[in-house]
Amino acid sequence: MGDDTSQFLIENQGGTVIRVYVQPRASKNELAGVHEGSLKVRLTAPPIEGKANKECISFLAKLFNVPKSSIEILQGQKSRHKKFLLRGLPTKKAARLLSQSNVF
Repeated sequence: MGDDTSQFLIENQGGTVIRVYVQPRASKNELAGVHEGSLKVRLTAPPIEGKANKECISFLAKLFNVPKSSIEILQGQKSRHKKFLLRGLPTKKAARLLSQSNVF
């Protein structure tokens, strides 16, 4: 399990950086495993006017039990490939929370 998450969870001084691959316009919001070294997240929101980004932040906040305000998009505002900073969340805790998601 640790090997799977080490592909996309990166330790950072401020918390954890997570690489995410977003699939917009899905039937429901859910984790869908790993895609090209990133955590694949399926979202119902369309990729227009930042809707998918907002929904992704909400989804990650709920998944990792952190406030939305502690999640920042570092890279990929207009791309399916994104990097988020989860401020104040240790990487080991993030990996543990993902392991409880029944995807890994």
